[in-house]
Amino acid sequence: MTETTSARPRIHVLDPRLANQIAAGEVVERPASVTKELVENAIDAGSQRIEVDIEAGGARLIKIRDDGIGIGEQDLPLALARHATSKIDSLEDLEGVSSLGFRGEALASISSVSRLELVSNALDDPRQGWRVVAEGRGMETRVTPAPHPRGTSVSVRDLFFNTPARRKFLRTEKTEFAHVEEAFRRQALSRFDIAWTLRHNQKVVHQLPPGDSETARERRIASLLGNNFIEHARYIEREAGALRLSGWVGLPTHSRAQADQQYFFVNGRVVRDRLVAHAVRQAYRDVLYNGRHPVFVLYLTLDPDVVDVNVHPTKHEVRFRDGRMVHDFLYSSLHHSLADARPNAEDVSAASSSQAATPEETPGESARWQQQGMALSPSASPSADRHPGGERVRRFMQGYQALHPDHEETLLTPQPPAHEGASSEAPGDVREAPLAMPHSDPTSAPPLGFALGQLHGVYILAQNVQGLVLVDMHAAHERIVYERMKNQLAASRVDTQPLLVPVSLAASRSEVATVESEREAIAKLGVELDVAGPETLLVRQLPALLAQADPEALVREMLEELARFGRTHQVEARIHELLSTMACHGSVRANRRLTLDEMNALLRDMERTERSDQCNHGRPTWTQMDMKALDRLFMRGQ
Repeated sequence: MTETTSARPRIHVLDPRLANQIAAGEVVERPASVTKELVENAIDAGSQRIEVDIEAGGARLIKIRDDGIGIGEQDLPLALARHATSKIDSLEDLEGVSSLGFRGEALASISSVSRLELVSNALDDPRQGWRVVAEGRGMETRVTPAPHPRGTSVSVRDLFFNTPARRKFLRTEKTEFAHVEEAFRRQALSRFDIAWTLRHNQKVVHQLPPGDSETARERRIASLLGNNFIEHARYIEREAGALRLSGWVGLPTHSRAQADQQYFFVNGRVVRDRLVAHAVRQAYRDVLYNGRHPVFVLYLTLDPDVVDVNVHPTKHEVRFRDGRMVHDFLYSSLHHSLADARPNAEDVSAASSSQAATPEETPGESARWQQQGMALSPSASPSADRHPGGERVRRFMQGYQALHPDHEETLLTPQPPAHEGASSEAPGDVREAPLAMPHSDPTSAPPLGFALGQLHGVYILAQNVQGLVLVDMHAAHERIVYERMKNQLAASRVDTQPLLVPVSLAASRSEVATVESEREAIAKLGVELDVAGPETLLVRQLPALLAQADPEALVREMLEELARFGRTHQVEARIHELLSTMACHGSVRANRRLTLDEMNALLRDMERTERSDQCNHGRPTWTQMDMKALDRLFMRGQ
């Protein structure tokens, strides 16, 4: 018994270096994480210029130099001490912290797994700088004079030299530098007012001047993310109370195979947050091609008191006091911004590589185009009868047309042509009388111009100010019909259908609690749920359009979203999927011969319909070829 007791380890205090090395495991994963921590300190110091020098991907050297306020001689001994900081003094400071770094452990942790040297000067005299290093197992600091201009330089050499097990996890120099560059990219996007420089092995990779204008900011984004990002992005700026969202969102047609160009900043801090990701995903839901990821650089500003940044050692995650309000604000802002994705003069000009000026639309011209266009009717296709659920599609179409008496069973309602050169020939005569631009004023054409004819019964060819417009007529009409159906559904109450036999679900206690706390939200969706026991739910009613859906799968997904995000879009998403299928069958089919008036009606509807740049599946509906591109194609003027 005595022998066993003597062999038992005694409780003891860890030596400072070992404690710091353990802490380093949370904040020092690789050279990129060291770069992030040191750059955040430089930003907090009020720097206007930050230079980052990297050697061997960061394994050999990471050096950050700034022109911030610097550190005085008397404070240097504490600069490398654990849990020493100048950024917070009390719990009240922590609850409303606005600085990027505040824990006071980064420098101590980094210095425990590397050879770290910090040189700083808080005065304007460059001869008054001081150097501090930490040495020995006790991490004792040594301060010596070292000339340095106002600001701070931190050099981190031989990362993980004393922890070989961790050094073995470092990847190749190319891979590690790619992570460092991504960390640099995030910080450079967070502060346009700072000049940034990144060098790797003494070669300049990025040199970014401060951006104090919209043009300069877009130039920086293009430098960091590529010209394609800016060319296919839309600027957004919205406010609601104390919430403000600004930045750039990529058009749905400019998406990527992976989520590698998604940058979201909360009060200047880059974060990866599941609530934010969910709101963005829902906003892009029916305009993004399957499996693709949107691109964006977005900035959310709100009161620091209502967001907790102290939930993760790396501070990549945040917690909002009112997550539901933030989620709704983000979703609504992005949803309305993407709804404006329709052909207009600005988009057509951007789609064209020429610099031809697009004339301003006047109220008179807008009214004339409005009168010239004719509404297409979402008539059911014969193929809908052969498609599963075809009868349901036809019934919905009949109900839709009953609510829109101006829509005939035929494809469109003919009207007299409203512009010079318009034609009302039969479909078989389309190619015999092509419609030209108005002779009186060719610059007064609407964004998508006027139809010239059809190509293989699939594409509409139109002429606008810039040149040639190609439209996928089925994809375009599919979006038009789909948006009309959604508007009709939103304008009236969701029709419901009681289940003949209620469906019993075995539920967790947390799911039951969600049902009890979210009864009003669930009822608005047309779903009736009853609590039949501490772990049992009864599904009594579903929206009529989802009568054939799996009640259990739908309810479980709905409750999961309600519990995690305070909102659910599952019911709406399922209904919209069905409407999308209906719209597909109710749209003009390929190989359908159209008159010029019918084609022009479709072009005008596209210009009026939200999200008409993409079909219901996220594919583009139109493209532009300007005269310069056509001239190059045929080598004219060369």
